[in-house]
Amino acid sequence: MPRDRTPRDLSSAAQEYLLALRVAAGPDESGRVTAAQIARHLGVTTQAASEMFRRLVADGLVVHAEGRDLHLSPAGRAVADAIFRRHALLEWLLTAVVGLGWAESDEEAMRLQGAISPRVEARLDEMLGHPEICPHGNPIDAETARRRPAGIRLSEIEAGQHATVYRITEAAEEDAGLLSYLEARALTPGAHVTILARSESLDSLTLDGPRGRATLGLRPAALIRVLPGDADPGLFHVVPGR
Repeated sequence: MPRDRTPRDLSSAAQEYLLALRVAAGPDESGRVTAAQIARHLGVTTQAASEMFRRLVADGLVVHAEGRDLHLSPAGRAVADAIFRRHALLEWLLTAVVGLGWAESDEEAMRLQGAISPRVEARLDEMLGHPEICPHGNPIDAETARRRPAGIRLSEIEAGQHATVYRITEAAEEDAGLLSYLEARALTPGAHVTILARSESLDSLTLDGPRGRATLGLRPAALIRVLPGDADPGLFHVVPGR
């Protein structure tokens, strides 16, 4: 298969699977992903997911590694990054301009991402200020991921420490309830927080944020990356005029 394959050469279903694999593995592809995991995420049977991945493997976009683990090939990564970039641009449009919430914008972006032309995509990128991250703070492509700091888990911050919310990881993006809670408490990239209490025995973390106190379990808190102290504002994208 040509390495310059574009998302528009693929069916909407194939694009959805590649995007799901890209998101589940993370921007640095450190996550271990199986067809069963993707099936649960997309709400399909494991058999249906396995069949789609067999086609994507045959097309040279996905490879099997260490048993059932799935990884994007270099060509697959390029296509998946292109899909993710278009998805992120639509999320910026829907959240910063249209005014939808995080969870709703993700669903709408999934519906729209296969319909926009290269010309509209380029115009959106320009209008939105050429974002390098999605609204949740995750890098749009592998190159951006390599040059941005990794951040540390919110669950690892001790009581009394200050931090800046850096990114809501791809794993957290799969939890619509968590996304809605974080958005309601304004715990979005760039927000400053102070850890008030952290308890292993109670499996909870309480913090003071832009809208007062918020409590998270340590497990969901581990899905949020922060930077100690006051982070460089240049790490956080702002849509022009917003």
